[in-house]
Amino acid sequence: MNQQSAPRALIILVGIAGALIVLFGLREVSSVVGPLVLALVLVIAVAPVRSWLARRGASVWLQVAVPFLIMLLVLLGMAGVLTMAAVQLGELAPAYTRRFEELLTDARAFAIARGISGEQLDRAIDSFDPARVIGIAQSLLGGVIGVFSALFLIVVLMLAMCLDAPITARVLDSGEGRKVALVEALGRFARKTRRYLIVSTVFGLINAILDVIALYLIGVPLPLLWGVLALIANYIPNIGFVIALVPPATLALLDAGVREMLLVVAAYVVFNVVTQSLLLPKFLGDAVGLSTTMTFLSLIIWAFVLGPLGAILAIPLSLLAKALLIDSDPAAAWAGALISNRPPTVTRPTGSKSRRSGA
Repeated sequence: MNQQSAPRALIILVGIAGALIVLFGLREVSSVVGPLVLALVLVIAVAPVRSWLARRGASVWLQVAVPFLIMLLVLLGMAGVLTMAAVQLGELAPAYTRRFEELLTDARAFAIARGISGEQLDRAIDSFDPARVIGIAQSLLGGVIGVFSALFLIVVLMLAMCLDAPITARVLDSGEGRKVALVEALGRFARKTRRYLIVSTVFGLINAILDVIALYLIGVPLPLLWGVLALIANYIPNIGFVIALVPPATLALLDAGVREMLLVVAAYVVFNVVTQSLLLPKFLGDAVGLSTTMTFLSLIIWAFVLGPLGAILAIPLSLLAKALLIDSDPAAAWAGALISNRPPTVTRPTGSKSRRSGA
């Protein structure tokens, strides 16, 4: 007797409801999930160092200590730079309030002279505040610093993961080649995440250095701060470029005028087109495996769940979710093809060619 399966619509609704419950649950414990994911990503990033030490016959404690110290130095360096950047950014907005009011007065007179209603301009001016524009960068930096406030938890998690890494690697290696779909999916997730982090960091540094040089030549205040912001925003898909551009362009307008603002915009656009649009896809290749639509949805979802840190870690988080929910299930190959926007690989039945030739 054939069992009647549940309606597909019901399965989809239950799946959506389960996903919402999980996402809202993660949001409630974001203070723990954020540091946990950050620690996991850092451990994955330095995994080649541990593998290199293992191939050289280094002791287990050395395989644990060296990657851990590298991550600790990176973490402390990031925390220090971001803290100084947030302090400088907080002191910057009030200094240009008067200059901003003068620009608004000139712009209002210019618009009224050309027949634009003064009442509409007043409403637009009242809804706009220079502190809000610079606050975009400040909120991003402040959100990341909020994660670093749990520095002790992050360090403990990194140490625990480093201690478990040699054994975990052996367990995963023993499962490869046995058609264990979950093990293979987790291995692909680690490799894709590592490649994404390395390539994005290299191009982010190149982009940040070019931005700092351009801002220094144009004369925009605090060029190093905006370089740090450009490096951080490089990990945010789709809108990271805009987040990195708006504060220095606004500051150039307030400090020097429209000409300098246009120079900043032109420099950022040129650097972004060359590095992000022309060079980065060639080096990144299939490391991400997410379509443009899914990348943007990932940014929205993970920023909602984990805040600014979720926006920065949107790609690794989506790769992890894809590995656990889709790549680990051979029956979900069509969903993986849909998410990556690539046609699935069609496997022809064995012997089909011989049957056709013998027909």
